[in-house]
Amino acid sequence: MGTYINPGNQAFAEIAGASYVDKTGLLRLINQVISRENKLICVSRPRRFGKSWTAKMMTAYYDCSCDSHNLFDHRNIARTTDYLSFLNRFNVISLDISGFISGIKAVNGSLMELTGIIQRALWKDLIAEGFQPEPDDTLNDFLLRCIDQSHGRPFIFIIDEWDMVIREAQGDEAAKEAYMNLLRGWFKNSNFTPKAVAAAYMTGILPIQKNGSQSAISDFQEFSILNPGPFAKYTGFTESEVKRVCRKNRMPFNEVSFWYDGYELPGTATIYNPYSVMCAVKAKACRSFWGKTSAAEGLTNYVKIDFDGLQETIASFIAGSEISVNTDGFQNDLESFRSKDDVVTLLIHLGYLTFNAEHNTAHIPNEEVRREFRNFLAAEDTGKHWIRLMKRADHVLDNTIAGNSEEVAKTLSEIREEQYAPQYYNNEQSLRAIIKYAYLSAIGKYIKVEEMPSGKGIADVVFIPASGSRLPALVVELKWNRTAGGALSQIKSRKYTAALKPFAGNIILCGINYDAESGKHTCLIERA
Repeated sequence: MGTYINPGNQAFAEIAGASYVDKTGLLRLINQVISRENKLICVSRPRRFGKSWTAKMMTAYYDCSCDSHNLFDHRNIARTTDYLSFLNRFNVISLDISGFISGIKAVNGSLMELTGIIQRALWKDLIAEGFQPEPDDTLNDFLLRCIDQSHGRPFIFIIDEWDMVIREAQGDEAAKEAYMNLLRGWFKNSNFTPKAVAAAYMTGILPIQKNGSQSAISDFQEFSILNPGPFAKYTGFTESEVKRVCRKNRMPFNEVSFWYDGYELPGTATIYNPYSVMCAVKAKACRSFWGKTSAAEGLTNYVKIDFDGLQETIASFIAGSEISVNTDGFQNDLESFRSKDDVVTLLIHLGYLTFNAEHNTAHIPNEEVRREFRNFLAAEDTGKHWIRLMKRADHVLDNTIAGNSEEVAKTLSEIREEQYAPQYYNNEQSLRAIIKYAYLSAIGKYIKVEEMPSGKGIADVVFIPASGSRLPALVVELKWNRTAGGALSQIKSRKYTAALKPFAGNIILCGINYDAESGKHTCLIERA
């Protein structure tokens, strides 16, 4: 077994233990296109969504140098009619581009060296596997010869993090072009591709660039996080899979869902971040396991300079809003930003936002990512605009808990005057939008529930303290052109605190009214 040529099944065996969530059904999708015109597939997903695990699974399944029956006979793929037809029947080339780039960086090398390093590594592996080249062979000549020497077995190419060169070599067009020429020689070569390539599966974070510079892979079927097609349910963990994981590990499903659910994909229910779910299970606790990447850190400058109003949009996301976004203009790179929508679209591909294709809107998917946004934007050097908003939100929450109703009303008016919801400036939705901004500080400290059934009706907004917190629960009722006293009376008469029995004696009731004629907010606060 080689390192890159037919590397065997050991890597998958190490992760295919009792905790493995069976995603082998994805192999059926690959089997359907092997040696057909649509045999080239490129799948882009956010980081830590199982790309490397998928690559290891595919290698173990197709690699002809090993016997993987014990790893797959009890899996979902074994239920398909063509399971045995493809099991361990191909030569495999398995490349992790990030590993090559890390090696180059470790010795302060140049990315121009990448293609030469990959070619030499493959050549060395082929020799070690016993294949014999002719003196004048190119790498492609040698690969074709290997097929003849292995009883006609073509290659399945599995390339993990294929786009890392595109992300890392910004401004280095020569390095990118050399890399694309390597791919062009494999996948857009009429003398090689039909004979040598049974299928190719490439994974990355960003989709293929739109400007034509990546024509080497223009023949690939592309399945991005925006358009995952049949790969949707293999992008992350489904709800049923997470429920099984939670039952097996005695984890509270509702808490895991609150932290890691929320990625919306066409054609399937919401998807969970698999890496974070498994980290939570291992740690026996839910928290943020999301770490920054170089790609995400590259967005810092755009947020700091408030690119096209981006800071205000980020504040809206953190407040729980869904924001319309046009994803069509994004050029699928980290350099060609022309509008706020392009930056928001990049955040979707990076997994910091999720996209609702039906309504063309984006929002933060879950608590884990929301906290990362808030931690990032609350940093002292992020931007005065954001810092001012967060201080104001701290002021509202502190004064609500302290019962300072006049200060709460005054601050709500200040927030309204800055037009955080201009599209709803004179209707009830405007007041709801203002409340989202006003109570941004509650995120992380509370679980916010809008329109919560309780008692004899539905409470407008309820803030439930996070587990272990000594903070009071908050019930907020909103009125438009009525009175704050009426809002407070409704909370009590309809017994909106009925669902908050565990917090009896530590509940804040807050009635808020906005008078459209005077343009003033009023507020009344009581403790129950």
